[in-house]
Amino acid sequence: MTNSKSTLTVKNVSMHYRIATEKINSYKEYFIKRLKNDINYKDFRALHDVSFEVNKGEVFGIIGKNGAGKSTLLKIISGIIKPTKGNVERKGTIAPLIELGAGFKEELTGIENIYLNGLLLGYSKKFLKEKEEEIIRFSELEEFIYTPLKNYSSGMKARLGFSIATSIKPDILIVDEVLAVGDYTFREKCEKRVNEMIQSGTTVLFVSHSITQIEKLCNRVLWLERGIVKEHGQTDVVCSRYKNFY
Repeated sequence: MTNSKSTLTVKNVSMHYRIATEKINSYKEYFIKRLKNDINYKDFRALHDVSFEVNKGEVFGIIGKNGAGKSTLLKIISGIIKPTKGNVERKGTIAPLIELGAGFKEELTGIENIYLNGLLLGYSKKFLKEKEEEIIRFSELEEFIYTPLKNYSSGMKARLGFSIATSIKPDILIVDEVLAVGDYTFREKCEKRVNEMIQSGTTVLFVSHSITQIEKLCNRVLWLERGIVKEHGQTDVVCSRYKNFY
C-alpha cells in the first residue's frame, strides 16, 4: 500500500532496450538488413524492478557509477520516457532539471528561447511574461538576451535553462548534476535557490557524483548498481558502504 505521506511512488519499474549487436554504417544498409530480417539484437537492461517512495518535503539522493541507470530513472519519473514495466505515481507539479535547455533552438535569441522552453515545460505565456525579467536577471545574461543561442557557450545555455526551470516552486524538484552550472559564484546562486525550495517544503530528488553533496543535503539515499537497487536507506549508512565498495 502507498504511504499517505508520499509525494512520489516508484513501483517495480524496469526499462529494457533492444540494441543491435553489429555496427551498421548507413541508413541504406540498415533498411536492406531490416527487409531481409538480418539484424540481430540483444536486450539491454537499464533498470530492473526498481521500487521506492519519497515523502513530502524529503531530499532523496540517488547514487551510482556512470551507466547505473540514474538518468534513465529520472527521465521515467519526469514522464519524459515510459518504462517497459512498472509505474510511477506523482502528487503535484514536477520540475525536472535533467537536461537544461533541452528544446532550445540555436537560431532563436535567448529571450525567444525563454518562451519556447517555458511553454515546453508547461508554463503559460502570461506566466512567462510575468517572470521574464526575473529569469533574465537570475541568469545574468542581460547583455546577451537578444543574441541568437548559437553564439552562447554551453555554460550560458545551462544558466538560462536553470533560470527558466526554477522560476516556479514545484511540488517535486528533480536535480541531476546541475549544481555544477557556470562559475563558482553562479553555482552558489543555484545551490541557494535549490536550498530555498527545500526549506519551503519542496520534495527533491538529487543525483550527483559528489558523495559529499549527497551526504550534506539528503535524508535518504538509493544506490543503483547496473540498473538494480543495491541498497536503500539512511544517507550516512548507504554512502559509507558505497565509498567502501569502490
